[in-house]
Amino acid sequence: MKLTTRGHYSVKALLDLSLQPGYGPTSVKMIAQRQDLPAPYLEKLLIEMRRANLVNSVRGSQGGYKLAREPAKISLGQILEAVGETIEPLHHHQADATQAEDWVTLTLWHRLHEKLKDALYSITLADLYYDARSWQAAQGEQTSFVI
Repeated sequence: MKLTTRGHYSVKALLDLSLQPGYGPTSVKMIAQRQDLPAPYLEKLLIEMRRANLVNSVRGSQGGYKLAREPAKISLGQILEAVGETIEPLHHHQADATQAEDWVTLTLWHRLHEKLKDALYSITLADLYYDARSWQAAQGEQTSFVI
């Protein structure tokens, strides 16, 4: 698996939304400033995540983007999938059935892929939320642990 900026920025943006009081809408500009991300690129990613029903857009002066459902129901796998990240191992490689080593190593990569996929779909934004809040508390920042 190779994680690109698409996946990294998308996870950061949704984690930012999960940290907002009441999960209210937040502008792209504010997310971009807080996370040090390029706003035009972030906007494109948020549009892709809106199409995947991970976020909703809210119009108006107090509008922006907000999570489409609670953080415990959004997994890392869903976020990465929404922005086109792939975790497929050697997707263009076919094992040479005449070589045991080729077959065994390809089988190994597929087994590892399944474990990684299970992990990505079991870790949720709520898990990251609590990690972020714990880090903030360790840094002495004022925080609320209500989700």
